[in-house]
Amino acid sequence: MTDVVNRETRSRMMAGIRGKNTRPEMRVRRYLHATGLRFRLHDRALPGSPDLVFPAHRIAVFVHGCFWHRHPFCKYATMPAERREFWLEKFGKNIVRDQRNLLALGQAGWTPLVIWECETRSEERLDELYWQIRSESITNR
Repeated sequence: MTDVVNRETRSRMMAGIRGKNTRPEMRVRRYLHATGLRFRLHDRALPGSPDLVFPAHRIAVFVHGCFWHRHPFCKYATMPAERREFWLEKFGKNIVRDQRNLLALGQAGWTPLVIWECETRSEERLDELYWQIRSESITNR
């Protein structure tokens, strides 16, 4: 199956994808801030530069895009039709990097949490994340 847009359009579309301050990340930030939680953003001193960091409780939250980070069994984790080998390698490296970062954070005494892009649309899942952070912050005291 060929792409539905030409190469130049696809390139422009892909170049417009941001790594920080994405819509799913902003949803999570707004929700958690409204609950009274305070956090830092994109701490480059930590492995993987987590999207939200709670330094006092040593909790790091990643907001993973389903497409780029390959959310298992998710309808948004599609495979592009063209250049399949390139995408398989790209996605494979992303998965390995994510696992390495989560492991490194855990070994450094941090609690890494992941929320997927598709989950950010659910207020119930955001509420679960809030309570996960609260319970971990109590545990890590």
